[in-house]
Amino acid sequence: MSSEQQTKWGQFIPLVTVFFFWGFVAASNDILIPVFKKAFDLTQGQSQLVSVAFYVAYTVGSLIYMGISYLTKGDIINRIGYKNALALGLFISALGTLLFYPAANSGSFPLMLSGLFIVGLGFSLQQTVANPLAISLGPISTGSQRLTMAGGINNFGTTIGPLIVSFAIFGSAASANTDVSIESVKIPYLILGAAFILVAIFLKFSSIPDKVEAVIEIEDEARPSKKSALQYPQLILGMIAIFVYVGVEVSTASNLPAYMETDLGFATKDIAPYISLYWASLMIGRWTGAVEAFSVTASLQKKLKFIAPYLAFGVFLAVNAIAQHDLTPFYIYALVIIVLIAADIASKGNPARMLLIFSFLGITALLTGMSTTGMVSVYAFTSVGLFCSTLWPCIFTLAISGLGKNTNQGSNFLIMMIMGGGIVSWLQGAVSDVTNIHFSYIVGVICFAYLAFYAWRVSGILRSQGIDFDKKVSSGH
Repeated sequence: MSSEQQTKWGQFIPLVTVFFFWGFVAASNDILIPVFKKAFDLTQGQSQLVSVAFYVAYTVGSLIYMGISYLTKGDIINRIGYKNALALGLFISALGTLLFYPAANSGSFPLMLSGLFIVGLGFSLQQTVANPLAISLGPISTGSQRLTMAGGINNFGTTIGPLIVSFAIFGSAASANTDVSIESVKIPYLILGAAFILVAIFLKFSSIPDKVEAVIEIEDEARPSKKSALQYPQLILGMIAIFVYVGVEVSTASNLPAYMETDLGFATKDIAPYISLYWASLMIGRWTGAVEAFSVTASLQKKLKFIAPYLAFGVFLAVNAIAQHDLTPFYIYALVIIVLIAADIASKGNPARMLLIFSFLGITALLTGMSTTGMVSVYAFTSVGLFCSTLWPCIFTLAISGLGKNTNQGSNFLIMMIMGGGIVSWLQGAVSDVTNIHFSYIVGVICFAYLAFYAWRVSGILRSQGIDFDKKVSSGH
């Protein structure tokens, strides 16, 4: 490894700490939802306001960013620098965690939601900075793989987040405590806020570059850029795709506790390992997809495609063993991972093909969960995490391809659509209130159906613009 490559990796490693935080908080919400539902006597739809407050904050934050940039006639991140923007985002999130203290003491659900909203505002700024920064820290040809790798770190946070928050509320797995204590929530979130501040200081003095040159596709006469990113059909359809993708990813997990409690009779304190497995499934898939970010031989890369997912699965087993959870129910899940590996190989690195294959597998998983009961249905629903794992970089890549000078604008529009995580979760909760929690997963089936349509439609759109990913993959680009 050259000294320049070592420098890039040295910059990439501290950057991924923020990806870890995003995952930790997002997955911890899935434990807060059933706790708040019981403590505040909420319906399933009302309990999903936790997801709404957190994910809508991404859109509001993005709109604030666009508004300030417009009023000041310049990009605020370029003006204050990438490191300062990351630090500012972390400090905003830290302010949100402080609200958990008075919210817990007063037993205020609206104040809890306000705290999560402010945490999400900070994350919105961090996302705007960190995603392009991760892509820029190395060769452009492996930028999406680095983003997938960062996503794998994100999902390490999602794997341990539910376990830590559940421990803070209920104690160890062996404890007989089933009481819901809102006051027990404040300490882990105050500690999280302190961690935000420490990492902000650490990043400020790290070697991460303060300015990053935007990656703009070279325009040619055959494919000139248009005046606005919104004039590109791949972006418009891609914005909807990001909305429903984040929606199905979040809603599948956030409604799982209610299904396991209502239909399977689980106690709230015993659900955390299964929420952890769901988010670990995304880590398993992303570690598999991140293999291509390493400069290794083709034969070693093929071997790593099998090693990486089971290494990630081992991490899930290890953290749950540390948390003193019974691992026996989870060993069978190793067989489900084989489906992921086969699908990844079948995609051949083409993002549209991967999106199509994984969307059909997601539909199959949800329909299996809806048509079965017991642990088979639980494993079917948790396997949705496997098939959501690499869809973000797939959709992101397809949506901004061919945008030329409008690439940055298009990226910002895509970040805005993260609000789907809250809206779709609330929609599934509302469907559950009208029908039942088992049937409500039809919402996720519809989301995956749109993603399959987008994969098919965007391929034709991009080919008409002279962009063919099969040729890019075969030529090594």
